[in-house]
Amino acid sequence: MARFNTRTAKAQPKSAVTSTGRILRTYEGGRGQERDPRSELFLLAVANFVSQNTFYEKAEDRDDRYTRLVRDLAVTDPVWTAGLLRWLRGDGNMRTASIVGAAEYVHARLAAGATDGPSNRQVVDSVLQRPDEPGELLAYWTSTYGRAVPKPVKRGAADAVRRLFHAKSLLKYDTATKGYRFGDILNLVHASPDADKPWQGELFRYALDRRHNPDTAVPPASLPVLTAHRELMALPVAERRAVVTSPGGAERLAAAGITWEALAGWLQGPMDKAAWEAVIPSMGAMALVRNLRNFDQAGVSDEVAARVAARISDPEQVARSRQFPFRYLAAYQHAPSLRWSYPLEQALGHSLANVPVLPGRTLVLVDRSGSMFWSPVAERSQLNRADAAAIFGTALALRAESADLVQFGSTSDRVRFRKGESVLKVLGRFGDLGGTDTTAAVRRHYKKHDRVLIVTDEQYAPSGHGGPTDQIPDRVPVYTWNLEGYRAGHGPSGSGNRHTFGGLSDAAFRMVPLIEAARDTRWPWQH
Repeated sequence: MARFNTRTAKAQPKSAVTSTGRILRTYEGGRGQERDPRSELFLLAVANFVSQNTFYEKAEDRDDRYTRLVRDLAVTDPVWTAGLLRWLRGDGNMRTASIVGAAEYVHARLAAGATDGPSNRQVVDSVLQRPDEPGELLAYWTSTYGRAVPKPVKRGAADAVRRLFHAKSLLKYDTATKGYRFGDILNLVHASPDADKPWQGELFRYALDRRHNPDTAVPPASLPVLTAHRELMALPVAERRAVVTSPGGAERLAAAGITWEALAGWLQGPMDKAAWEAVIPSMGAMALVRNLRNFDQAGVSDEVAARVAARISDPEQVARSRQFPFRYLAAYQHAPSLRWSYPLEQALGHSLANVPVLPGRTLVLVDRSGSMFWSPVAERSQLNRADAAAIFGTALALRAESADLVQFGSTSDRVRFRKGESVLKVLGRFGDLGGTDTTAAVRRHYKKHDRVLIVTDEQYAPSGHGGPTDQIPDRVPVYTWNLEGYRAGHGPSGSGNRHTFGGLSDAAFRMVPLIEAARDTRWPWQH
């Protein structure tokens, strides 16, 4: 008699984030699950805006936990750790955490004398994706480990310099506010010009001259943007606003690399309607999104506003900007004019393009507890993780074949929505629900659904009924989307229809259909 090869036999799905079986306590005292070091680091990394306090962890404790995990895994599992750091800066779009991680990776491996796996130089190069980031890495290293910078850090930074340094990046990022100017970086890492960029040698020489002899440095004629910039900077202040209002003013500013950040200083006066309308054509999509309030206050014309609206809501622009969806919600909440509402609504929808359509019946539970409201999604952001959770929970519910959307805290209730409604309209129906009784919410609202998805920080309070995932039959998959990266999880993960993801982008939800198709889910950078 066949014991295993039956018609009902199917593969047991597994996911990457895995618990060890060891019992911990959540910060609220609930029975929690320890995760293995790779899983703990992944969830912390995708949620960690470095040097930022969260509700349950001080910034220094959180950063110490992050760097400790990176150092340990850099030695014991360098291939995995290097892959995480590269992905974190790329698809994960986490800038500071990846730079700090690369520095700690190198330091740990040099201290241990480790030589296996990806080279330290490659790891440093992989996380430097913007022209100001070599300086960020060097500043972190020297402030943490002193002035002696090891060769792998120098060489990795030099590789990045060759990729990233160009005339406009010099004008944008080589400013007096930086501790490491472009010239300082070149002196330290000794980057040779890229052979395929014949202009780069002159750029490097000018960067050095500009740093050490700013009053006499002359830009090379081979780099016209620098020459045009110098000409504009030499104009008397009284004549500069006439450039802005002239018929070719916008083109002249763009050709000289005058950014919106630099324009007010160059004018030495207010950013009025004419100034904004001159610089808007050369602004990036997210710079436009961040300045919608300024455009309204300056009174930019409806014609210019229409062009701005078209750009910020263009699907290709949204995809290229690689911004988290919550950025559009923040802009929507703070833009004073109704003329931006629909474009931002469209942009938010485009940014959630990877949220899958789930078949059958889905229960979506969104954590609206006090700890989620306390924690901002990023430094200087006024948006909290409760709203970030609501964005993704709502998007899932709207796209699912049939879904119940529930908000929970000390109590819980359904959030009503109609098919075809916008995410932003549904968000207005969420509230602040106090504590974190996840178990009670699951017990109350689970009604033989095909799957359960919980968006939360996992720090639930104890109850007399066990953990949240214990309330669901073993045959029903439960997906937890962790938004904080705390150590203890609210249930097991990795197998047995219990899976945990993390982060503030929609990338994790791509894993749900793969798991339900009985495919093992690897780490995001391993697909």
